[in-house]
Amino acid sequence: MSAELEIGRTALRQVLARLASEHLIKAYDRSSYRVVGGETVPTPAELEPWTIHGSRTVYENRWVNLDLVDVEPPGVERFEHHVVRLHHVAITAVIDEQQRVLMMWRYRFVPQQWGWELPGGIVDEGEDAATTAARETEEETGWRPTNVEHVVTYQPMIGMVDSPHEIFVARGAVKVGEPTDIEEAGQIAWVPLADIPRLMAEGKLMGSGTLVALLHVLASRATAAP
Repeated sequence: MSAELEIGRTALRQVLARLASEHLIKAYDRSSYRVVGGETVPTPAELEPWTIHGSRTVYENRWVNLDLVDVEPPGVERFEHHVVRLHHVAITAVIDEQQRVLMMWRYRFVPQQWGWELPGGIVDEGEDAATTAARETEEETGWRPTNVEHVVTYQPMIGMVDSPHEIFVARGAVKVGEPTDIEEAGQIAWVPLADIPRLMAEGKLMGSGTLVALLHVLASRATAAP
């Protein structure tokens, strides 16, 4: 590279060090570099899926369904597998110009603890998840996101629970009033992103949606170009 670019080795090392510090490339040992995001992971060949022979509902209400699904893994005797079916959920990380995230300090009686959460809620039938993300943020915090961008959809407990979670990120919000969903609101605060790793280590971030969204935001900041 020094010969091709016609610059000295010292200057070249300084340039590479600067690119690495700005997270545009990643250094391996002293003389090997790769472009961040330029690596690819090959997709393994598809294997035979489980066969689903049928299912029956054991319990259901407006919030949760419990099914017994008759399944047969490849090469294994068929059996009935419990499947909990919950709602489709949308969660939003709202980031302001001061690099703070809009959060709620809430009590959850199941783990019997207080903690920070992002706004979010159930996607109504026929409603777009992005609309839910903005609506729930406004109802629970009194802040209306200026825009929401979808970043990932995932299942929090893929082995037994069916509950699609959609994560959104919004850049900026406008204060439109007080929270209208008092039960969900708790205490509203703008939390500096710099404090998130500490809160995570202290166990003060509750819920997989909050953790997934904030890890995405932190990872994006670390790899973004200036």
